[in-house]
Amino acid sequence: MSVGTRPRGRRATTPASRPPAAPAYVSGAASVAVRPALEAPRRPARVLAVFPLALYLEIRSEAEPHVVAVVTGEATRLPNAVVLAERLDGVSAGDDAWVGEGSVEVGGVSICVRRWWDPAPPLGPADPVRLAPALGLLGRARTASPRRPGLDPDGAPALLESGCRAGSLVESITAAERLIGLGPGLTPSGDDMLAGLLVALRHLGAAAGVPRAVWLADWLAAAVTYDARTRTTPISATLLHCAARGEASPEVTGVLRGVAGHQPLEPAVHRLLRLGHTSGADLAWGVQIGLSAVLAHREGR
Repeated sequence: MSVGTRPRGRRATTPASRPPAAPAYVSGAASVAVRPALEAPRRPARVLAVFPLALYLEIRSEAEPHVVAVVTGEATRLPNAVVLAERLDGVSAGDDAWVGEGSVEVGGVSICVRRWWDPAPPLGPADPVRLAPALGLLGRARTASPRRPGLDPDGAPALLESGCRAGSLVESITAAERLIGLGPGLTPSGDDMLAGLLVALRHLGAAAGVPRAVWLADWLAAAVTYDARTRTTPISATLLHCAARGEASPEVTGVLRGVAGHQPLEPAVHRLLRLGHTSGADLAWGVQIGLSAVLAHREGR
């Protein structure tokens, strides 16, 4: 499913005889996940999609991050985002852009990054007593929510859950490979589920002292990112690379903090479920599978 609404159409082109105006300069705050792209030499990019509160730039490079999101403070703060105080107008899909040397240039605006934020903040120790009740609360909230996942629970999702709980690399990776790119939109449901799973396994496994879960996250991350760019959309491929490193939006990390006992869990789950059409529900499903696997491996130590 896609995070956003219908993209705007392409505007009329400026006559070639008109000289380009000097860019206006604004400041932004960027995720450290996009630091390699922003601090690299200046490279061309193109606008992939434009929504009311966000636009996506595809950098002409083989290295990740391949896609950078430019969002306002009201939008979901994706782990590959540069955040602005106000929206950018006059930008259409297909427009040219530039990324690098500390800035993003698009739509006649040069965005200079002045601050950085961490999309994978340390979770801290998880209270073992809270993990099992948190799993139950997460499941009940998902069941009661009108926001439904974009995939049928049978098939690959069921195999993914059983494989992760059993610690079976064969089952887990087989299921993950079936899920990559599965579903419509800029971020297909299968990718969102995998992103939630990867982040949960890595952070909750480390916080609860379950190295087997982190080991599983490492293997799944390698499998998912190996050919993500050829299996799913450019935007979703970059988000999967972020999730493989434990990077996610505040809505996801807020749920992990709730599971670990560092903040109220139920409000955090409801905030996550409200994301997009199915993205929040798919991410929550992945987090639930990850938490279930952490509990299974903790009890099996």
